[in-house]
Amino acid sequence: MAFSFLTQELAIDLGTANTVIFMNDKIVVDEPSIVAIDQNTGKPIAFGHRARLMHEKTHPNIKTIRPLKDGVIADFNAAEQMIRGFVKMINTKRTFFSPNLRMLICIPSGSTEVEIRAVRDSSEHAGGRDVFIIYEPMAAAIGIGLDVEEPKGHMVVDIGGGTTEIAVISLGGIVCKESIRVAGDVFTAEIQQYMRQQHNIKIGEVTAEMIKINVGAAIAELDELPEPYIVRGPNLMTAHPVEVAVTSQEIAHCLDKSLAKIETAVLAVLEQTPPELYADIVQEGIFLTGGGALLRGLDKRLHEKINIPFHVAEDPLRAVARGTSIAIKNADKLPFLMR
Repeated sequence: MAFSFLTQELAIDLGTANTVIFMNDKIVVDEPSIVAIDQNTGKPIAFGHRARLMHEKTHPNIKTIRPLKDGVIADFNAAEQMIRGFVKMINTKRTFFSPNLRMLICIPSGSTEVEIRAVRDSSEHAGGRDVFIIYEPMAAAIGIGLDVEEPKGHMVVDIGGGTTEIAVISLGGIVCKESIRVAGDVFTAEIQQYMRQQHNIKIGEVTAEMIKINVGAAIAELDELPEPYIVRGPNLMTAHPVEVAVTSQEIAHCLDKSLAKIETAVLAVLEQTPPELYADIVQEGIFLTGGGALLRGLDKRLHEKINIPFHVAEDPLRAVARGTSIAIKNADKLPFLMR
């Protein structure tokens, strides 16, 4: 490519909860997908971690927005501001030439034409010259080192912030897939509701997220039980401060219904899988990626329900981003990328 030294290739995992950007095989941005906007001017004042610190702590002049909901762009303007802000973080040392940006962005496999268009437009407005799009389960499979182009069935379950993506991949294409809107955000909301109903305590999104990270579990009988997590907040009836110790057994009970929906979706995809590919999957097992894969005991629970071994990928949080960064190097040759 002419002037390739002026071209910057960015692999972007634009997630509901976190955005990870790879450039030259290195993570250059790993930030929460959130932007803080000044209500008076409409201009962004913080992105990522800085905006996350402000979340649920703002006054009327500042608003924090999570531009993505259920894996797709819900606030077009805020998404564009956020992508632009993250790209600026990389290009702080701007040279005389402003680089050509080639972007590869991953999206949920259940996205509609309109949702794909919104991602493409936001990326182009944020400075992308060449914008390619890849489906998340495909990126996740590449990121964990599977050879997606061989004539063999691989199954990936990617539990992100907004969606759980389940796909069977063979010969560089998705054979059958399911994308359900039950994932990290739903778990967080369920923890908030559980704390209200069981402990009469009101907690915010950030605290619920901390509970999920510290004592989140998919089964009650874990080999190693984490220490109970102490939560402080107001009593719903009296507004007096309360302190509650939350255990992993409680969270396993609280998330049970949502996890059952994920099991049903996995079984639905297995039902549609051609028998030869099904045989490959039984032999190789099913791979878990995304932040939800970090729930303690999830692989064990799914294995017991579905009778196929489940493997948690190493560094599941960044599997999709890593796969995107591998794919962008061959962006012009790969048949499964969309332009």
